[in-house]
Amino acid sequence: MPNALAHETSPYLQQHADNPVDWLPWGEAALTLARESGKPILLSIGYSACHWCHVMAHESFEDPDTARLMNELFVNVKVDREERPDIDRIYQIAQQMLTQRSGGWPLTMFLAHDDQRPFFGGTYFPPEARFGLPAFRDLLVRVAEYYREHRDKLRQQNDALMEAFATLESPPADAATPLTDAPLTACRNQLERSFDRVHGGFGGAPKFPHPTTIERLLRDWHATAGSPEPDLHALYMATLTLTRMAEGGLFDHLAGGFCRYSVDAEWMIPHFEKMLYDNGALLATYATAAAATGEPLFARTAAATAAWMLADMQSPEGGFYSSRDADSGGHEGRYYVWTREEVQAALEPQHYPVFAARFGLDRAPNFEGSWHLHGYRSVEDIAGEHGASAAEIGARIDAARAKLLDVRATRVAPARDEKILTSWNAIAIRGLAIAARTLGQPSLADAATRALDFVRAQLWRDGRLLATCKDGRAHLNAYLDDYALLADAILELLQARWRTADLEFAQALLEAMLTHFEDREAGGFHFTSRDHERLIHRSKVFGDDATPSGNGVAATVLQRYGYLLGEPRWLAAAERTLRAGWSGVSRQPQAHTSMLTALEEYLAAPEIVLLRGEQAGIERWRQELARLYAPRRITLAIAADATGLPAALADKPARGRAVAYVCRGSTCGPPLDDLSALLRNLRLALAP
Repeated sequence: MPNALAHETSPYLQQHADNPVDWLPWGEAALTLARESGKPILLSIGYSACHWCHVMAHESFEDPDTARLMNELFVNVKVDREERPDIDRIYQIAQQMLTQRSGGWPLTMFLAHDDQRPFFGGTYFPPEARFGLPAFRDLLVRVAEYYREHRDKLRQQNDALMEAFATLESPPADAATPLTDAPLTACRNQLERSFDRVHGGFGGAPKFPHPTTIERLLRDWHATAGSPEPDLHALYMATLTLTRMAEGGLFDHLAGGFCRYSVDAEWMIPHFEKMLYDNGALLATYATAAAATGEPLFARTAAATAAWMLADMQSPEGGFYSSRDADSGGHEGRYYVWTREEVQAALEPQHYPVFAARFGLDRAPNFEGSWHLHGYRSVEDIAGEHGASAAEIGARIDAARAKLLDVRATRVAPARDEKILTSWNAIAIRGLAIAARTLGQPSLADAATRALDFVRAQLWRDGRLLATCKDGRAHLNAYLDDYALLADAILELLQARWRTADLEFAQALLEAMLTHFEDREAGGFHFTSRDHERLIHRSKVFGDDATPSGNGVAATVLQRYGYLLGEPRWLAAAERTLRAGWSGVSRQPQAHTSMLTALEEYLAAPEIVLLRGEQAGIERWRQELARLYAPRRITLAIAADATGLPAALADKPARGRAVAYVCRGSTCGPPLDDLSALLRNLRLALAP
């Protein structure tokens, strides 16, 4: 019989519904059972695309003998870290404190029966002792026995752990402390020290994309572009990294889109899961880099990533699914890799040699005796060798890619996690909106609009967001990131096409964020709302992880909307957030790149360009401005017949023909009715 996970919305939890383990979802039923039984809680946290989560499930959770021990000794609770990042964040930190080891998934934690405080934990445990790890069954017996016999000692340990949690937040910078650009300079220097000058990226294996870091470097370069000594090395670090990732095995050269990370320093072999948040963020970064540099590779990569997102990840209703698994047919990467014989049999004789040269099939295999596609040689180089034009060779390679994509479609595809998460959809909407503007593809703005409409219709209830939905069922209180990232996405989408109702939605999101999440005494925002379920710790996070920091994005959007709509309350809240996070930003700026964006725009207010007039005229102006890389500029094209505008926008009226109002911070210039004059005005603003 299925266990209690069978009716959950999370595909990850549903994957464990037929385990012989008596799993319960996190909630009052599980916590009450633990209190009444006196059994400690075995908390297992993972997600559906996680390879080692699947391994531990097959080895242990599907094993009747292991399940019998688990059921006898513990109350067993399963959590999807994507639906409950609040729980995952707390116990990841606890695991690191208790074991002095890095965290990850699956996360395996043992909690006290009455207050959910953790007393032991780890990540993956094997069925037999290996890798320096104990056998999971042995561990279960030892942990349960220790809990029975040393309850008082564990209480003391737990008290010390809670004291450590209390010290995680540093006091805010007081009003007399100047907020300077020192962290911006320090971050730039730290990134240069960790930069891989051969392969791009930062640090060694495993190597992650870090799109916010790349955008930070592009902003560093742009900030100096008008000076006698522009920071060309910042531009080089960003573009080499983007080039190596797009050419490497991290990128899916057949369907588009990026895998989670590279297991090696060369971007050769990825961990094969595909996550929506990675692809939405990288879409924005590649589209931005294409505008900054004019590099065709970046534009092609952005377009291919967007195409994959729309083809494979967007639901019929408009929202975006969460991920594609790393595994298929029980093996990681099987869906993506090839034998030489498979490729030769599938391709035309004139296509195989150039495809093999481009993607390495003329070299030794690079993945367990097979080939994972990696861009080794350029089309131009191969064209010279074959005495053909680059266009002709490119057409052959494209034909080969299309054929192999058809062949790959006949394989068992990795499972798709079809829950729809608010924050990850916000990242996708933002990426599509930026790509729509910079690539000149209005269809991407249409797709972003469908996703936003889905979120508003399904996940916005009575002035509050919900975090997740699947199959028409939306639930769980949303988190800070949901509000901040969605407000940010709406501002990017408004720059691609105007809808007054979307601005009103963003205003409601910001007010809800201030009401339910702000720390009114110390500044900044808690990750969970005031009325959220009470957990052992209420976190306030300023550093980025796999997604941008909610506090960093909140501070940025509060400033941007604050200047746009003339709302000093929002500007003050942004400054309080910067002061609340100042200690961490100063100590480890490279870990706080989202906060650095807010700091940069605090020190030099963003530039706002309002275009007013007939739609056709202002659209042409908007398209011209969209071609220019201007990371601190907001451009809004608002037609003359737009109604319901807030006062700060309504007092900049249309005047028949197209006009532009240029505002820097809270200061606005006279209307400009000539596009050339507008462009001169904006370029002068770049001069040092």
